Amino acid sequence: MPELNVEGDRAFFERFFRLAAVNVLSNLMVPLASLLDMAFLGHLPDIHHLAGVALATVLFNYLYWTFGFLRMGTTGLTAQAIGRDDHDEVMLTGLRNGLVALIAGVGMVLLQEPLRILGFAVLNATAEVKASGQAYYSALIWGAPATLMNMTLVGCFLGREQSTKVLLLSAVSNGSKIALEYLFVVQWGWQSMGAGSATTVSQYLMLFVGVWMVGSDRALYPTIPHLRQKLLDATALKASFALNGAIVVRTFAFVSTFAVFTTLSSTMGTTILTANALMLQVVSLAAYFIDGLAFATETMAGVFYGKNNLDKLALLVRVSGITSLGLGLTFAIAFIAMPNFLFGLLTNHSEIVELIHGQVPWLLAILGFGSIAYMLDGYFLGLTQAQVIQKSALIATLGGFAPIAAIAGFLQNVHLLWFALTIFMATRALTLALQVPKTFRFNSSC
Repeated sequence: MPELNVEGDRAFFERFFRLAAVNVLSNLMVPLASLLDMAFLGHLPDIHHLAGVALATVLFNYLYWTFGFLRMGTTGLTAQAIGRDDHDEVMLTGLRNGLVALIAGVGMVLLQEPLRILGFAVLNATAEVKASGQAYYSALIWGAPATLMNMTLVGCFLGREQSTKVLLLSAVSNGSKIALEYLFVVQWGWQSMGAGSATTVSQYLMLFVGVWMVGSDRALYPTIPHLRQKLLDATALKASFALNGAIVVRTFAFVSTFAVFTTLSSTMGTTILTANALMLQVVSLAAYFIDGLAFATETMAGVFYGKNNLDKLALLVRVSGITSLGLGLTFAIAFIAMPNFLFGLLTNHSEIVELIHGQVPWLLAILGFGSIAYMLDGYFLGLTQAQVIQKSALIATLGGFAPIAAIAGFLQNVHLLWFALTIFMATRALTLALQVPKTFRFNSSC
C-alpha cells in the first residue's frame, strides 16, 4: 500500500474530503432529526411513548433496510458506469431500481395490516409500549413508497458525485420533519403517532424535490426514449438481482443483529430498553458521520474500479480508514467524558441517565471497530463485490453476536449484551479487512 503523499496526491485529497464533507453534512441531518425525535418524546410525562417508537423502529428497519440495495447498489453501479463513461448505464441503473422501489413501496402500503400483526407479534414489550409503537407504525407506513424511491434518488446522485443535491434533499426532509414533529408532538399532543406522521410527510416532500431535480436535468431528456428497449434487458437484470440479493442478505443480518439487541433489551425492562435505545442513537449518530466518509469511499472506489486505477484504490482505503477510525474514537470519547450533559439533552428521566453511566464505556470499542467496518462496507459496495460484505455480515451475526447475545438474554445481563454487539463490530471489521488486498488484483475474486 503506498505511503501518503499530501503534495503529490493533492487532487485526490481535495476530491475525497470535499465529497466526504458534503456527505457528512447531509448525513448529519438524519440522526440529529432522530435525536430530536427522542428529545420530544423523551420529555413527555410517560416514557412508554419513546419506548414504543424504539420498538416500532425495529420493524421499520426490517421493512426499509431490506431494500437498502436501492441506495447501495445504485451508487456502486452508477459510479462504475461513470468511470467507464457509460452514460446509458447510469440512467438505466436509476430507472431499474426506481421501478423496484415504487412497486415495493406500494406493496408495503397494501400489506400494512398483516405486516403490523406479524411484526408486533414477534416484538416483546408491555401493552402500553406496544400501543405507542403501533400508533407510530400506522402513521409511518404510508411513507413507504416515498422512502424507497428516495433511496434510489440518493444512490443516483451519490454515484454521480452530486453530493450537494443529496445535501439539499436531506435538508428538505429532515428540516420539515423537525418542524412538523414539533407541531404534531409538542403542540398538538399526537405523541408517537405525531412522530410517524411528521416523517411520512417529510419523505414525500423530499421525493417531490428529488424528482424535480431529475426532471430539470435537460441533458437526460434525449437519452430516455433511447433506453426504453434496454430497461428490461435480461442479462442486466440478472446481474442486478444477484448484486441486490447479496446486499439484502447482508442488510438482513445487520438489521437482525440490532433487532435482537433491542428485543433482548425489552425483556430486561422498560428502563433498560430506553437506556439502550438512547445509546444506540449515539452509535447511529456516529455511524452517520462515518457513513459520510464511507459514501465518498464508495463513490470513488466505483469510479477508480471502472477506470482500472489500482494505485488510487490502495490510497483510498488507507486515507478513508485512518479518517474513519479517528472520527469514531472521537465520538466515543466525547460521550464517555460528558454523559450527564449529552444524554441529558435527550431525556430528563434521571434513572435513565444514571443507568447509561455504567454502559457508556462500551462505545469506545463499538465505535472503534465499527468505524472500520462501516468504511470497508462502503469500499466493497463501490466495487459492487456484495458477496464479500454478505459473508462478513453473516459470520459477524451468526458466529459473533448471536451466541453471546443468547447467553446475555438468558442471564439478563446488559453488559454481556453490549459485549455481543462489540464482537459483532469487531468481526465485521476483521473479515472485511482480510479481503482488501485481493481487491488490488482485478482479475482475482474476493
